[in-house]
Amino acid sequence: MHQEVDVAVIGAGPAGLAAAIKAKQAGAERVLIFERAENLGGLLDQCIHNGFGLLYFGEDLTGPEYRDRFIQKAMDLKVEAELQSMVLDLQADHTMKVASSRKGYLTLRPKAIVLAMGCRERTRYAINIHGSRPSGIYTAGQAQRFVNIHGLLPGKRIVILGSGDIGMIMARRLTLEGASVEAVVEVLPYVGGLIRNEVQCVHDFDIPLFLKHTVSQVHGFPRIEAVTIAEADEGCNPVPGTERRIECDTLLLSVGLIPENELSLKAGVELDPIVGGPIVDEARQTSVPGIFAGGNVVHVHDLVDNVTWESEIAGAGAAAFASGAKPPGRKIEMKPGRNIRYVVPHTISGDSDVTLYMRVKEPERNVRIRVGDVVTSKVKLAVKPSSMEKMEIAAGELGKLKDGASEIVVECLTKEAK
Repeated sequence: MHQEVDVAVIGAGPAGLAAAIKAKQAGAERVLIFERAENLGGLLDQCIHNGFGLLYFGEDLTGPEYRDRFIQKAMDLKVEAELQSMVLDLQADHTMKVASSRKGYLTLRPKAIVLAMGCRERTRYAINIHGSRPSGIYTAGQAQRFVNIHGLLPGKRIVILGSGDIGMIMARRLTLEGASVEAVVEVLPYVGGLIRNEVQCVHDFDIPLFLKHTVSQVHGFPRIEAVTIAEADEGCNPVPGTERRIECDTLLLSVGLIPENELSLKAGVELDPIVGGPIVDEARQTSVPGIFAGGNVVHVHDLVDNVTWESEIAGAGAAAFASGAKPPGRKIEMKPGRNIRYVVPHTISGDSDVTLYMRVKEPERNVRIRVGDVVTSKVKLAVKPSSMEKMEIAAGELGKLKDGASEIVVECLTKEAK
């Protein structure tokens, strides 16, 4: 079945909804979302806690409330959606093959495509925990779905490995549901999630937090009965002689997210080896013309508001490509410098306003983030890898670049390094 589609969006979470809405507003006539789940909204339906929309709407919303606003807007704009539809294949010429529960096997070639597949959680197999393979080990997102959607408590005595935002939020949620969270264990010397979640979800509930520790052993079968935690050295390996046993019936893992880029690879999209997402320009176009990407499929965000803003850029770019607009001729590479892990977008034209998103490698205090020698900079009291940094740069500031400039180095400088 061949269909005429201006912009196809793969994924209907906050990134996909934002991209589809913006593509429609930017003039794309037919915008079609493909979503493998039964409903629009992605994981927002299970995120019943507040904290969504503080930046985008200036309001404190729950995940479902945030989702509903975008679903309503998409429906008002007559964005189409194929639910329970799995994109099986994607090629560089935009050919998509889709298995739809309603329409069967579809083949189409949209004028432009937005990748908005989001990311998935790392499991225990990604971190090589020693011990038996009992029941009672879940990712934090799985536990969140059990509690918030199905009303099921995964256990009564719980240890959480990793201090990602979902893990800390679940520490609070499970405590409120009557479970005993015995510990949050983090291998790094600092918390991996937002400071507000550390305070509101861990410290406010007096949950023990073990930094520079890891789970070195899992005990019990067929159900987990305990874990051994130990101090971690600089290589994140357990230090012999520092072990302690914690009795528990459940272990939750909040040990990072991986962008879902299997389809990106099939289409020949070039990926950034640092973050695992597509290399994109300021319009969020990937290395394959006409294929754009937005949200967590590009790099993992800490705030849904930033997911929305970035994905709107991808939607607008896809609509422009579908209408035949030509891309900017110049490409300036954004290069991570001192204590900068990565920068998105990876390239810019230098001809228009741009917002840079980045993360640092290590926590530091009293620093200055500098974009190029002459473009712009800002002072920060503190930076940490778990908190994304944003810098909005006006086209006039980029005009300070020398003619023919091919790269801009972004650096996080201390007072000593200035």
